[in-house]
Amino acid sequence: MYVCVCNGHSDRDIRRAAESGVRCTRTIYEQLGKPIRCGRCIQTADRLVQEVHASTLDSLEPASSRG
Repeated sequence: MYVCVCNGHSDRDIRRAAESGVRCTRTIYEQLGKPIRCGRCIQTADRLVQEVHASTLDSLEPASSRG
């Protein structure tokens, strides 16, 4: 799905950049080659970045310490 209509960034683009270790949405947009424009997408993009990093932390946590 498109997250940023102004720049054509999809959820896949943002997730891929976040999976490479980037945690800042502005930095992700810079990596994708187009800066934030109107800003309506920031909240959704931030949520995607948080989801990626939360799932990364979950996968690093030992199974014995999971509830």
